[in-house]
Amino acid sequence: MVKYSEIKSGVTFFVWLFFGGVGMAQKSPAPLPPMGWNSFDAWDCRINEAQFRASAEVIHDKFLKFGYNYVVLDYIWYHDNPGAWNNPARRYGHPDLKLDKNGMPLERIHLDAYGRVMPSPVRFPSAAGGSGLKPLADWVHAKGLKFGLHIMRGIPRQAYYDNLPVKGTKYTARDIAEPWDTCNWNNYMFGVDGSKPGAQAYYNSLFEQFAAWGVDFVKADNMMYPEYHNDDVEMMHNAIVNCGRPIVLSLSNGEAPIGYAQHLEAHANMWRVSGDFWDEWDRLLHNFDLLEKWSPFIKPGSWPDADMIPFGKISLDGRPQGPERITHYTRTEQHTLMTLWCMARSPLMIGAELASLDDTTYQILTNKALIEIDQHSINNRVVYKRKGSVVWMADKPESSTKYVAMFNTTDEPMNLFFDLEVVHLRQRYQLHDLWTEEKSVLSGSKIKKMVEPHGCVVYKLTESK
Repeated sequence: MVKYSEIKSGVTFFVWLFFGGVGMAQKSPAPLPPMGWNSFDAWDCRINEAQFRASAEVIHDKFLKFGYNYVVLDYIWYHDNPGAWNNPARRYGHPDLKLDKNGMPLERIHLDAYGRVMPSPVRFPSAAGGSGLKPLADWVHAKGLKFGLHIMRGIPRQAYYDNLPVKGTKYTARDIAEPWDTCNWNNYMFGVDGSKPGAQAYYNSLFEQFAAWGVDFVKADNMMYPEYHNDDVEMMHNAIVNCGRPIVLSLSNGEAPIGYAQHLEAHANMWRVSGDFWDEWDRLLHNFDLLEKWSPFIKPGSWPDADMIPFGKISLDGRPQGPERITHYTRTEQHTLMTLWCMARSPLMIGAELASLDDTTYQILTNKALIEIDQHSINNRVVYKRKGSVVWMADKPESSTKYVAMFNTTDEPMNLFFDLEVVHLRQRYQLHDLWTEEKSVLSGSKIKKMVEPHGCVVYKLTESK
């Protein structure tokens, strides 16, 4: 006989599992793939408040009605003039701090009394007087948008050398920091030892401050590559739960290790499956493989992230990647990228300088039918691969409608071919080309289309009598 106490215990476990035990599944702040804009691809680490507000205005005026609602301030917003010295060991304009021979910073960043990064009032005037990013976040929210920011894993090395206290504890930065654990491409931080008393309290204090500012999205960097920092992932997740505000946790940098897929699903909302993604065909070609590999892990609340979309004008003043330019992606390749991101339900984060975005690129980024696939389709998967031909499929929920995207990943024109018999579909279908708007009735089960190099075609299939 099953005892009442055992039933009660089982119910308690189910409630814990559903509402708390699976981490981000509890009332996820990202039930759909996040959409918006991030400052990195265009401004690197040097954007100021006026430029950020101008970009947010464009998102509000032109993109919000299509679902793009996040505006994300990328890294080093706590330095007055990052990357202003000639760093021979790095790229042009790289923001590494000058250090003395002992590793002590020779440049100061903005911290509060508890070692938490604060915005530079030189670049963000509304932050003056210790206001932090709350005035900027309040302005963003008044626009109907959501505010995001970037952080690096760990605690500032400046806090370590100043030996600042961890808020609410008897510990200091030196008690929790690991000076030997540094990011290999950014020297601002020391790692945090998750086994030390005060470590979780430090992250709690960080996200407590973000919640007070009104932050909706945190891009946490140096989390997954070349080493997966599971302690920091868990501490950040716990800090978000503790702060009382729904905050999307986005993990960088990639490639994310697939061996930690379940850990990522339980603790984060999105994670970078690729390295830094730029406007080169080989990188896009590689993302075909990465997104296929991660497709089993697409689900509400946790999204494999193919990285920002580098369309339009990027790398202003030659930073962060190559000369200032209009994206090298051709129009054909832009259609392919947008189609792939949407079929794989990747978050859609634009990386451009928005004021100069041309109408054609704008139309590509705001294709309603593709955005519908990204936001609401299910069963997203690769169903066919052969000699450079790749076919993705997805379903419309509670409907017989299907989506089929056929890609030519070769350097030559190709007559793409897919037989619906492969996936046991035998109905008569109307084909709606989601890029050209052309409609036709499929005769038989075979979809055929001549597609140019690096191109694609994507169809919505609805049953036809």
